Amino acid sequence: MARRVVVALLAPVAWTPPGIDPTRWRTALAEDVVDLLATLNEVETAVAVTPEDRWLAEAVVWPGTAVYEVSAPTVNAVFAALAGTAGGYDQAAVVVADAPDLPGLTLGKLLRPLSSRPVAVAPVEGDGPGLLGVAARLPVPEWLPAVDLDTAAPADVRAAAPRPGDVAVTAGWRRLRGAADLATLDPAFEGWDATRAVLSGRAD
Repeated sequence: MARRVVVALLAPVAWTPPGIDPTRWRTALAEDVVDLLATLNEVETAVAVTPEDRWLAEAVVWPGTAVYEVSAPTVNAVFAALAGTAGGYDQAAVVVADAPDLPGLTLGKLLRPLSSRPVAVAPVEGDGPGLLGVAARLPVPEWLPAVDLDTAAPADVRAAAPRPGDVAVTAGWRRLRGAADLATLDPAFEGWDATRAVLSGRAD
């Protein structure tokens, strides 16, 4: 069986709801995504941060979770960090940290195409550019372009591939990047406890 890792890239977030401390908001989002990763089966999990954001990783990771320090909060930097370790992973996925209610099934769908494709991408639902995550077989194909999760589109990655079919586009999900995204949160949906607490004013 392939050895797989899913890495939450704890990059800075671009938007915070009015009246909420940006640090508390970012920490809550990261905590919920890390908690989600901990529920996944048949994968290892990790987080990636820049050195100046090491505090965030230490605030949200579970005991034993690998923390990768990267020079920049980018997908390519995470893949490079994985290549420089003795982890021996066959497949890796890098996902955003501003999708606190992301279903685990959606992450599973991001990894599944790697059995027959070298790269898979999950788009963001709703308006605006960006990706939810990128998965790749390791070592990463040399043709994989620089991928910015905030601005890239599936078409950008496909355009760089030798054949468009080398890049699978999987199920998407929303990211919390504005008031319209916030309005889509379903209170009946399980998970996103830390984000829920901050929004309701119950967080310490």
